[in-house]
Amino acid sequence: MTLKIYGIAASRASRPLWVAQELGLSYEHIAQPYQGGATRTPAFLALNPNGHIPVIDDDGVLVWESMACALYLAGRFQGDGAPSLAAVNHAEQAEILRWSFWAVTECEKDALTFLMHTVAMPEERRKPQLAQEAERRLLPALRVLDQQLQDRHFLAGERFTVADICVASVLAWVQRSGELNGQCPQLSAWLSRCLDRPAQRQVRALARRDSSRNL
Repeated sequence: MTLKIYGIAASRASRPLWVAQELGLSYEHIAQPYQGGATRTPAFLALNPNGHIPVIDDDGVLVWESMACALYLAGRFQGDGAPSLAAVNHAEQAEILRWSFWAVTECEKDALTFLMHTVAMPEERRKPQLAQEAERRLLPALRVLDQQLQDRHFLAGERFTVADICVASVLAWVQRSGELNGQCPQLSAWLSRCLDRPAQRQVRALARRDSSRNL
């Protein structure tokens, strides 16, 4: 086995893990935690000098940054029986790149704030006002995606691609948002379809397993 994916599944490592599950790849999942200095050891810094998960080691080819990892795997592994997640033409590639980067630049920061202050942090540390403000800032971007989905089921072309994984992995953090569900019905339906895929359910099972091991 030459492909290794470092990072607990309850983190941004869920993105490359989701791609790997969709493609049916054989890989070693190294459930690397990120707390307590675990990513600051010399051994891990040799993989990613930034000290963050996830990291992919594809037979010596190192990739870090979660979106880069997802895009790399989708492009690297094709034609082995599983439907391709990568672009088949320049038009699809443009859609995949723009929506993946859009999710990071327009959504991720506020989506994470919403998640942390609604469910992720201990209740005594949550600040509902911060979650509400993040939700309000997100709404214009969510409306843009809702409009994109008015007459299509997926973000790039007419099939599920890595673009859907990249964006859904971010917007999963705001799935509980009343504004999303109330004002962006097409986006909400698309997100539910993405998160109900068997590969995504398998990643959530990995996250529960990692949690049970206190990783």
